Amino acid sequence: MDYSDVLAAASRIDGLVLRTPVLEVSPGVFFKLELLQHSGSFKVRGAFNRMLSAGELPPSGVIAASGGNHGLAVAYAARVLGVRAEIFVPEVTSPVKVAGLEALGAHITQTGAIYSEAAEAAAKRAAETGALAVHAYDQAEVVAGQGTTGLEIVEQTGGVDTVVVAVGGGGFAAGITLGTSGPSPSPGHTPATPPTPTPGSAPVPGSAVAPGSAVAPGSAVAPGSAVTAGSGPRIIAVEPERIPTLHEALRAGHPVPVEVSGVAADALGATKIGTIAFEVLSSPRVESVLVTDEAIVEARRTLWARHRVAAEPAGATAYAALLSGAYTPAPGERVAVVLCGSNTDPSTLTP
Repeated sequence: MDYSDVLAAASRIDGLVLRTPVLEVSPGVFFKLELLQHSGSFKVRGAFNRMLSAGELPPSGVIAASGGNHGLAVAYAARVLGVRAEIFVPEVTSPVKVAGLEALGAHITQTGAIYSEAAEAAAKRAAETGALAVHAYDQAEVVAGQGTTGLEIVEQTGGVDTVVVAVGGGGFAAGITLGTSGPSPSPGHTPATPPTPTPGSAPVPGSAVAPGSAVAPGSAVAPGSAVTAGSGPRIIAVEPERIPTLHEALRAGHPVPVEVSGVAADALGATKIGTIAFEVLSSPRVESVLVTDEAIVEARRTLWARHRVAAEPAGATAYAALLSGAYTPAPGERVAVVLCGSNTDPSTLTP
C-alpha cells in the first residue's frame, strides 16, 4: 500500500463522504473535525471504499464487527448503497451507538465482552451467509479510505509538521500516515525542529518499508509485505495506557495481544494492532504516546467547555496528548489534532 491507494480511494468515495472542516484553534494548532463526518466518525470513509471496491455486493449484504463507530459507518454506507447490513457489537458498546445502529436499520447482534469476541462471531456468520466482510481496521481498502482524512489535512492546513491521532486497531493512523505522504502544497514552509520525546512516549523502532507490490482487495498485509509510509509530517499515535496495542507491538517487534479496559474501550478496544497498521506505523515518522483515562476525560470536558465540541472519549484521546503534556510541540511547530468521534451521550460532557 502507498499514497496512490489513498488517492484512488478519494476518487472512489467522492461525493459520498463529507470534507470535514479544519479549525485553527490557536496559532499553528488545528483541529480536524472528523467527528462531524456522516455517522459521527471517520469510519464511513473506509466503509464506502471497501464496499465500492468489491464490485457487485452479495444478496446477503455486508457484515461487520464493531465497538460501535465502525458498525454505524457500515450501516450508514449500506443504507446509502441499498444493501443489508448485519453488525456484531460487544457488550461494552454504548447505548448511544446501539440506538444509532437501530435507527440506521442494521440487523444487530450484541455478543461478547470485548470487540475481538464480537469479531469472531461476525466472521463465523459471514462464512455462513456469504456477506461481504468489512473489517474495522485491517483491510487494505478500509485503511486507504481512512487515509483520505490525511489528504484533507494537508490540503486544508497548507501543510503541518505533526498530526496527532488516536489509535485502536490502527487503521486510521495508518491511513493518515499514507495519506500525508504525498507532496506538500506549501513548499515554502520550514518544518519546526522536532521536540525531544517526552516522558511516556516511545520513538518507533525500525525504518519505513520499501515500496513494493499492491495489496490484494479485501486482504490484510501479510508480515513482510511491502507498505510505504513515505515522507511527510510526524505522526503522534496516541493510545490509552489501558489499551496500548501499538505501543506494545513496537516494544515486541510484532503485534501482540493486550488487555482491554478503560473509558475509550468501546471505540479503541482492539486487543491487537492490525497487521497493516503495524507495517505502516513501524516508521521513523511515527511516535507512540500513551495517555491516562483521566487525561482523556479531561480532554473531552475541555473540548466541550472551550470549543463546544462534543467528543466521545476516543474522539478526545488525541487532544489528551497535548493537554496533558504527553506530547509537547516545539515552538513554531504546526500541529493537526484529529478529533475522530462524536457518538456520545451529551449529558456526560460536564462533571
